[in-house]
Amino acid sequence: MADDKDDIFKPKLGRIRSLGGVRSKNYLNRVLHQISAAGKTGFGTATAARRFSGYRIGRGNDALRHRRAGHRFEPSYRRVVIKTRIVKLKAGGLDAARSHLRYIQRDGVSKEHEPGRLYDAAHDEADGKGFLDRSEGDRHQFRFIVSPEDATELYDLKPFVRDLMAAMEEDLDTRLDWVAVDHFNTEHPHSHIVLRGKDDLAKDLVIARDYIAHGMRRRASEIVTLELGPQTEQELRQKLERQVEQEHFTDLDRSLVRDTVDGIVDARSDAEYPDARSRHAIRVGRLRVLAGRGLAEETVPGRWRLSPQLEETLRRAGQRGDIIKTMHRGLRQAGLDAGASEFSIYDSGDPRAPTITGRIIDRGLHDELNDGHYVMVDASDGRVHYVALDPRQDVEDLPLGAVVEVTPAATELKPSDRAIAQVGRRNGGLYSRDAHHEADPRASAEFVQAHVRRLEALRRQNVVRRFADGSWEIPDDFEDRVETLAKNQARYPGQVVALSFLTLEQQVKADGATWLDRQLLAKEPTPLRGDRFGAASLAALHQRQDHLVEQGLADRNGQTVRYQRNLLRLLRRQELAAAGDRIAKETGLAFAETRDGDRIEGVYRRSVHLASGKFAVIEKSKEFTLVPWRPMLERQRGKIVSGVMRGPSASFDLAKKRGIGIG
Repeated sequence: MADDKDDIFKPKLGRIRSLGGVRSKNYLNRVLHQISAAGKTGFGTATAARRFSGYRIGRGNDALRHRRAGHRFEPSYRRVVIKTRIVKLKAGGLDAARSHLRYIQRDGVSKEHEPGRLYDAAHDEADGKGFLDRSEGDRHQFRFIVSPEDATELYDLKPFVRDLMAAMEEDLDTRLDWVAVDHFNTEHPHSHIVLRGKDDLAKDLVIARDYIAHGMRRRASEIVTLELGPQTEQELRQKLERQVEQEHFTDLDRSLVRDTVDGIVDARSDAEYPDARSRHAIRVGRLRVLAGRGLAEETVPGRWRLSPQLEETLRRAGQRGDIIKTMHRGLRQAGLDAGASEFSIYDSGDPRAPTITGRIIDRGLHDELNDGHYVMVDASDGRVHYVALDPRQDVEDLPLGAVVEVTPAATELKPSDRAIAQVGRRNGGLYSRDAHHEADPRASAEFVQAHVRRLEALRRQNVVRRFADGSWEIPDDFEDRVETLAKNQARYPGQVVALSFLTLEQQVKADGATWLDRQLLAKEPTPLRGDRFGAASLAALHQRQDHLVEQGLADRNGQTVRYQRNLLRLLRRQELAAAGDRIAKETGLAFAETRDGDRIEGVYRRSVHLASGKFAVIEKSKEFTLVPWRPMLERQRGKIVSGVMRGPSASFDLAKKRGIGIG
């Protein structure tokens, strides 16, 4: 009989563990995660581990496995290019979805150069608002760009898209809720499809990645091939012949790279049939073109060495060609003329990249799938610059005609970063306000607070760690981490800041402090050259002078104009007072003017664009105020913010306040 002591146990008390919240994971998942993090292959053989990739999880895998989504590609099948992006609709995600729908319906994308028309499975005029209302609460959204290679031969893309989505419904075994817009504003007509991330049972729609990568393309290829018929040998040969002189990365290049062994392509002829000899001649012709561009070299007759940078170089050349075409189109739409020598693609990697000032004459998407925008700036240096934007930048702040400044993206340590590192080294790897004052007794509270804001931004990038007492852990490799972060964030050419949301013509008689006023009062104004923006700015400056004289804000004595003292501040106050009265009538709240040194506290509601700049509406229970807007405020919309007015700007303290708590 077992000893009674076997049944005696003593509970060991400890802290309360997780009770299975949304973030909890079961034991097996945690083990697998740690194995993956350690770089292991998992349980079983390495072959079995390689077989499982997760690409087959989700709907559509059965259709691929049973070959219902199409058969093996043959040369006669017509190609269809499909680009896919899965967008998570987090906080504010539906606003981004609304902007995406609005943009793909922009003016000039249809065959008649009119706005794009939204359609769905049953209607040629779909209800975009209804689609977004149905998408409220969705976890994610699918966005597809579908471009048949022979789209120009299709009279209309709508039947093709509807057939494709119907085939997907069959393969995925669910009804799909989608809308689409056809674009004909490029050399390759294509369709933008937006698909809700819900199935017909209102559950999250999960599509197997294998199906997205292969099944959709096969289905689309089948439909186009059925519509236009299989490609003939003559069509295939003509398409390859057109690729011989192309400046971008082509199918011919792809086949050459695929056939490379140790960097060498064997292009010796062993063809017995006329078609094979023709294709061999096309490949050799492409190799000779690549050799002329320094991307291939014939080592011995029939054997060619390809440059390791072949694909990257050709892709960049193709992108540059697309940009030049975009710039020509933008200039035509703006009614301007510029020679090739006046074109510039802004490159912050060039150490000579200047800071430029000019007006936006065109804007659009250079990456339609990821909402990557560009702007064309007719600058004061007499050139037209193409600038790719960071996708995080709000293009609503960059309207056509706005005067902007483009500066190279910073890739080096900021003075504040060096100061933080120095304080950390003096204080055993910790930064605090007191430690900063000890290291620099002359530093003002506002100066130290600016460093705290910088640390808060770095914390969100996992560079530093904040403790409950308000101090910060500064790692030994702090400077290296910040430099790496800066280089990663500088992958977009430049930072674009709006100097005025108004056009030059609107600034002439504007009530607020405009870019023209700052030019008139500057000790070193921006030099203005050229017969486009430069000439228009000079004319607008003279007209603005006349307007200020008429308003009694300046005196003219011959060729000399004397401006009223503190003119910019006066213009700004007048405009803010007028804007405050207008918003007061809309909200029923009283407008409270702020002055230098005033404390700001209230709920950030929204922003407004004025001639004097962008301002934030900060509300209290019975009144509101207008203060200069800062990008950091957008993360606090609808929340209480606090700060201090510092001259023409405002300083906000958005760091989390920690009080007494348990744990």
